[in-house]
Amino acid sequence: MEDKYISRQGQYLAFIYYYTKIHGCAPSEADLERYFKVAFSSIHQMILMLEKRRLIERTPGGARSIRLLLPRKDLPDLE
Repeated sequence: MEDKYISRQGQYLAFIYYYTKIHGCAPSEADLERYFKVAFSSIHQMILMLEKRRLIERTPGGARSIRLLLPRKDLPDLE
């Protein structure tokens, strides 16, 4: 079976899942930037890739609008 995502993408998905569960809203790109300690442009490109691969969806122009399209059982543990 082909993997749905690579390891790094899985970590982003897991972070989105846990952040949303704890805070009751999706993380902002700035939240992702702080957690993963990478440039904002890298975060933005990852979000676009996850969206393109239909692993997440967002509301255009909507703040904190990331929504996972995978169930928890398909996500890795957050490292």
